[in-house]
Amino acid sequence: METKDYLKILKEEIHSTVIATVDGEGRPVTRVIDIMLTDEKSLYFITAKGKAFYAQLMENPYIAISGMCGGEGTMNKKVVSIRGKAENIGSEKLKEVFEQNPYMAEIYPQEESRTALEVFRVSEGTGEFFDLSVKPIFRDTFLLSGNAAGKGSGQAEYNRYGQPGGYFITDQCRGCRICYSKCPQKCIDMTAKPFVIQQEHCLHCGNCFTACPFGAVVRS
Repeated sequence: METKDYLKILKEEIHSTVIATVDGEGRPVTRVIDIMLTDEKSLYFITAKGKAFYAQLMENPYIAISGMCGGEGTMNKKVVSIRGKAENIGSEKLKEVFEQNPYMAEIYPQEESRTALEVFRVSEGTGEFFDLSVKPIFRDTFLLSGNAAGKGSGQAEYNRYGQPGGYFITDQCRGCRICYSKCPQKCIDMTAKPFVIQQEHCLHCGNCFTACPFGAVVRS
């Protein structure tokens, strides 16, 4: 899947997300915010100019977004998480927000009342998708950007500590298979040496890292 597909899940299947900022004293603050619009590379949300959330965004635009959807039980869940930069685009796309989210007209029924609202776009950042509803579990990473790198890859290549990172097996591998025996998802390919961790199925539990007697597993 591509970035636009993960953003579509965030808007249509999840919609209400938790967005984190920091306040004026550097303390983390979270609140539930609806994702109003998405396109191939960006997502959009709104807030009112009088809110503390607005002030925090204007002072420090870097945010973290997390949302989860699914049926009953943990093993039916899908999660999308994004770390990025929010850009204030004013009233641009506000009409489209209300067209695509008609419930907003019940909250702000008069045109005059909507003048307090401004739209924020997130078009820069990194994202992660995690799906527990399939076997083995599926994980992918993606970029919010205007270039072709916006495609999901299954390769966790961001850190230090830009997230999501991951575990990798180096040339120190002796082929002893201890890592595989400790892996809950059995997502280590042993057909070549060094062995290869299948990033799209990895839980990031770290069992391989702690179990390897040769220090062949590294964490990025």
